[in-house]
Amino acid sequence: MAKRGRPTGSPQRPRFWGRHAVYAALDNPARQVRKLWITREAASLIVMPEDVPTVYADVADLARLVPNDAPHQGLVCEVDPLDDVFLDELLGEESPARPLLVLDQVTDPHNVGAILRSAAAFDAVGIVTQDRHSPPESGVVARAASGALEVVPWVRVVNLARALDEIAEAGYWRIGLTGAAKLTLGEALKGGGKTCLVLGAEGEGMRQNTEAHCDALARLPISDKAESLNVSNAAAIALYAVATR
Repeated sequence: MAKRGRPTGSPQRPRFWGRHAVYAALDNPARQVRKLWITREAASLIVMPEDVPTVYADVADLARLVPNDAPHQGLVCEVDPLDDVFLDELLGEESPARPLLVLDQVTDPHNVGAILRSAAAFDAVGIVTQDRHSPPESGVVARAASGALEVVPWVRVVNLARALDEIAEAGYWRIGLTGAAKLTLGEALKGGGKTCLVLGAEGEGMRQNTEAHCDALARLPISDKAESLNVSNAAAIALYAVATR
């Protein structure tokens, strides 16, 4: 969760909005919440934190703190980014049932947030992204993650190929998802063991060098009525396949 960076806060202190994102931030002992804006109605529904500077505001005031039409649900908070998480902290995971996700230049914050949510749902070890080609921690990511930003480790690396080498050395079988693959994901998963799922950006897919650092390439067996799936949908289906193999 490293290096996260007017109405959405500063790169150093993003603003989160909505019940799930704000509740999760307040409940996370590793998260420093610097300020909370809240309506009286929303405040009546929670146990108010004693150690967070709080401003009671009306709905119109909160709307000026977030992007246009953002569903703040009566809560906005400003936070410090979470501390860095390093790859070697995740690679000691001994349970083969818990997959690791690697995202190759997936830059849309909605997609990354949705993938974090699926990663939490299927108990993934964490996600790994390239620092320069992934979104910063933000209100959009937090909203789409629906609280998962606070519980799923997010590792940012400089060199994705080198990270994939380290992942292999830790005993993971690296499966890259691409529609052009001959194997289906189910076939690629038959070996068991620890699994690393690698997904590329929507449209462009994985880069060639990333594919070269996978042990197998696999596809989801979708019908010819759809050309492809959104990357966050593909991640959810792949995580389910690992969980039920």
